[in-house]
Amino acid sequence: MSILVDRHLPTPEAEALLDLTRQIAREELAPRAAAGEAAGEFPSEQIDLLARTGLLGLAYPQELGGGGQPYEVYLQVLEEVAAAWGTVALTMSVHGLSCFPVAQYGTSEQRHQWLPPMLAGHLLGAYCLSEPHAGSDAAALSTRAQRAADGYRLSGTKAWITHGGVADVYNVMARTSDDGARGISCFVVPADTPGLSFASPEQKMGFTGSPTAQVFLDDVQVGEHARVGDEGSGFSIAMSALDSGRLGIAAVAVGIAQAALDEAVRYAKQRSAFGRPIVEFQGLQFEMADMAAGIAAARALYLDAARRRDRGQPFSVQAGMAKLVATDTATAVTTGAVGVLGGYGYVTDYPVERYMREAKVLQIVEGTNQIQRLVIGRALST
Repeated sequence: MSILVDRHLPTPEAEALLDLTRQIAREELAPRAAAGEAAGEFPSEQIDLLARTGLLGLAYPQELGGGGQPYEVYLQVLEEVAAAWGTVALTMSVHGLSCFPVAQYGTSEQRHQWLPPMLAGHLLGAYCLSEPHAGSDAAALSTRAQRAADGYRLSGTKAWITHGGVADVYNVMARTSDDGARGISCFVVPADTPGLSFASPEQKMGFTGSPTAQVFLDDVQVGEHARVGDEGSGFSIAMSALDSGRLGIAAVAVGIAQAALDEAVRYAKQRSAFGRPIVEFQGLQFEMADMAAGIAAARALYLDAARRRDRGQPFSVQAGMAKLVATDTATAVTTGAVGVLGGYGYVTDYPVERYMREAKVLQIVEGTNQIQRLVIGRALST
């Protein structure tokens, strides 16, 4: 990580966690990232390693198998992982998102049933909100959960689901009434439930090691115990989960942007033109200075939101700002890094073209950046 990254961690334990993360990132993730993404392979071995070292559930309570760490520490761990291998960090972020509904709104029985194996990495989670015709307008989802004598029967299609087809547990938002956003409920559905099936993974331009697929629910039967929270509370659960998930995406974006800048600086120091290293040209220095300043600003935003979350303060608007600025910055920085490398930036011999492809989707997931602008704008107008 760049010498310009000066972390201020709250405890010696947090410092040790970051040191461990950097070691794993350097020795186990970065050397395998390019080959893993080229092959489109899900990094299950690397996820298992993070689980064994306790990094997968850092932000959740220790009594349920988590690390009991503040969110500001978890996000900085996530950033370090993202700088080494974006898909692994995205997996961590989405898995953490999938744990949230049960952790915050589940019964004691649900928390003790699902969280220990999920936080230990024995079960991988997925979060099913979006649908083919209900993405940004999540309240318009049409997947239904019909009341039955033995619980509920779920039918519908979910789209753009990270870990679709490889997850062990699916958080499914489904309609229990026609009362708009107030008619949505949340359910936990194990992957082996009859009637649950999956499309082939989408062919994406980035994060090729992270499977994204449609999830089909064909009269999927679940018991009453599968519902998380009250009937009709699913939309508020989903939005609350996304507040935290957006901070995860912001941290992933900052990690990828930082990796791109570091690669650009390394190249600029080694590449000579007109008799001197190109890093000495003022025009290039100014461009990289803007990159560094943008990354630092994005990092400060996600950390400010995380600290508000850790103090129990409202942070929805701040999470939207962090996600917006971090992902826009990552897109700009990675594109700029390709330009610094010139032709070499456009080929797979160097990682910056992969960083650029990965950065783009971060502007879309967990609520598009247009949605983040709506969230911020509405806060300003009230």
